[in-house]
Amino acid sequence: MKQVYYDYDVYPKVFLGDREKTVTVQPLGIRTAFAKDKAYTVEVLKVNQGNARVWPERSGRATLSVTPDEDGCLRVTAYFEGEGEYYLNINDGDRRLATLPVYCLGEDMAGRIPQRGDLHVHTCRSDGHDDPVNVVASYRGHGYDFLVISDHNRYYPSLEAIRRYGDLSDVAIIPGEEVHLPLNDVHYVNFGGTYSINALVAGGPNDEKAGADLAWRSLDGSAPDPISHEEFLAMIEERSEKVPLPNKSERLSYAVLEWTYEHMQKNGGLGIFPHPYWLCQLMQLPEEYTEFIYKNKPFDAFEVLGGENYFTHNGFQTALYYEMREKGIDHPVVGSTDSHNSSAENNRNSLICSTIVFAKENTREGLVSAIKEKFSVAVDTISKEYRLVGDFRWIRYGAFLMENYFPLHDEACRAEGYFLRRHFAGDKQATAVLAAMKGQLPALQKKYFDL
Repeated sequence: MKQVYYDYDVYPKVFLGDREKTVTVQPLGIRTAFAKDKAYTVEVLKVNQGNARVWPERSGRATLSVTPDEDGCLRVTAYFEGEGEYYLNINDGDRRLATLPVYCLGEDMAGRIPQRGDLHVHTCRSDGHDDPVNVVASYRGHGYDFLVISDHNRYYPSLEAIRRYGDLSDVAIIPGEEVHLPLNDVHYVNFGGTYSINALVAGGPNDEKAGADLAWRSLDGSAPDPISHEEFLAMIEERSEKVPLPNKSERLSYAVLEWTYEHMQKNGGLGIFPHPYWLCQLMQLPEEYTEFIYKNKPFDAFEVLGGENYFTHNGFQTALYYEMREKGIDHPVVGSTDSHNSSAENNRNSLICSTIVFAKENTREGLVSAIKEKFSVAVDTISKEYRLVGDFRWIRYGAFLMENYFPLHDEACRAEGYFLRRHFAGDKQATAVLAAMKGQLPALQKKYFDL
């Protein structure tokens, strides 16, 4: 976290532009306290307008004289023009006390709060290391606002986590699964669908919990009846005859993808196409088939980042995304860890990627809707120097958030993750602490985002 945020708090950090706004600067200690009745000079500078001495005709600048209020805070009122980052330079005569960034947004961002999360995570219910409740606790401690449990072939682990948590935390636990159906080796993530796609074919691994019991294959007790393995194969064989691909294996695979996506549209979820450049000695998918899938889009969002830390995985997926955009094919993007161990100390891939979603609600419906409408950006944190993939507009805003909001946000999450793990270990004191902490993240968001 930047040193300046140990010295000063500034709020709101983000607000709508093209209006007058008052921003509060609060000193966080005796050393940084403002002197009573003393006037401080505050320069308000829009970052993308350049140096005023070199480009004097540009707008987005003001110089103000501000005296602390009775509570010791400076309140800076200025007109903030358009969208973009501003610096508030707080000066005591010729001495610079602090540079505090704030960000203005366009009207289409009204009510949209950044929520960071993971859309592709595994637990011990399939091939992961940790159980579902501890995976959620770990990622809350890592600073995540939402998380899906997307175990291979199984929807029920996500429901297990949702039911165990109840209203214990403000973290949004999203139902989901990684879909693996016969005749198709293209991985597919069901994020937020109200029923399992895997369980639509009888006899699969999701049945290990309760057979065809709706309670473990749907969020709301409603789902289509399963069909037999034989019925599924016959149906896909027939559908594949209409797929315009030369190879039968690809025709069958794509027919499964189309059928899966039809159910994603029915169950209100987000269908994600993950890791086409995953190398398991050889590339998971033939490259020409990847391009066919990408162009014909039997999915809602592309997992542009996630899964592995070698360049050819995320680097090639990023290149594919931008190359397709040049051709007019522009899909919503997400970043995910595809984590199989949520402990950052013991698995360097546990925090390699995430997604920032600009959502009106941190709920299943709110997140799915925002991503489908392209209000998301993928975040690569494989190395200390993060990078973002998506629309340039969201890259600029996302970079501001990564440097000026999420470090503060993550501090608030860290303790909650610890106490969640202790709660599930039976620590009653931890349960009491969690009750007191409930609502801290929504309150922090309300403080920093005036949208």
